Amino acid sequence: MKTTPLRHLTLALLALLLSASCLAQEAAIRKNIAQRYPELKAIDEVNKSGVPGLYEIRINGNEIYYTDAQGDYLVVGNIYDTKQKRNLTEERVDKLNAVKFEALPFKDAFTIVRGNGERKLAVFEDPNCGYCKRFERDLQTINNVTVYMFLYPILGPDSGEKSKAIWCAKDRGQVWQDWMVREQTIPNSVQMCDTDAIKRNVELGRKHKINGTPTLIFVDGSRVPGAIDAKQIEKRLADAKS
Repeated sequence: MKTTPLRHLTLALLALLLSASCLAQEAAIRKNIAQRYPELKAIDEVNKSGVPGLYEIRINGNEIYYTDAQGDYLVVGNIYDTKQKRNLTEERVDKLNAVKFEALPFKDAFTIVRGNGERKLAVFEDPNCGYCKRFERDLQTINNVTVYMFLYPILGPDSGEKSKAIWCAKDRGQVWQDWMVREQTIPNSVQMCDTDAIKRNVELGRKHKINGTPTLIFVDGSRVPGAIDAKQIEKRLADAKS
């Protein structure tokens, strides 16, 4: 079917009207939410959600809320796709939290290599974290992996001192595993070492809103907050590679 100039003009006008309507709805949402809930931080972004008539508002980088076209109602919680049995909100937050693996500052981490090391994983851990120690025991069973360990002392001053001592050790990976898995004393060698990498790790973690340890980051950018077992680690490594 041949498209006439009039049809072109009509389509262009419809597109402009739709765009203007979307902008008006976004403006109404921003205005009303800000006036009625001033305790919420400024809205970063407004998008249509997967549910007709429901809009997603993103606040503080990765916090998701929902509202109607006028901002008259605020919905807090997850949206589930019952047909596909998917948590759409969780998937959206995971996407927002994704980290470019190749952009991580690996110079500020030490590596632990098992087998051929072909699979890769970055982990942020605090040496005083009990969940991290449980995770490390499971990690011992994972083969053919390179683990980039970012020391992330967020549980108090003693965590910082332990992290410095581990970073300054001659064999960081060995000392780390001796402490986390076998509970052997960390040798004190801080005096002769530059520990600025640990400060940078803390800054990096705050930038990416890493609020707990362990936090795992896979090569596809996905991340997992909290300790997972060996079976889950294997699945995540396989999913990230595929």
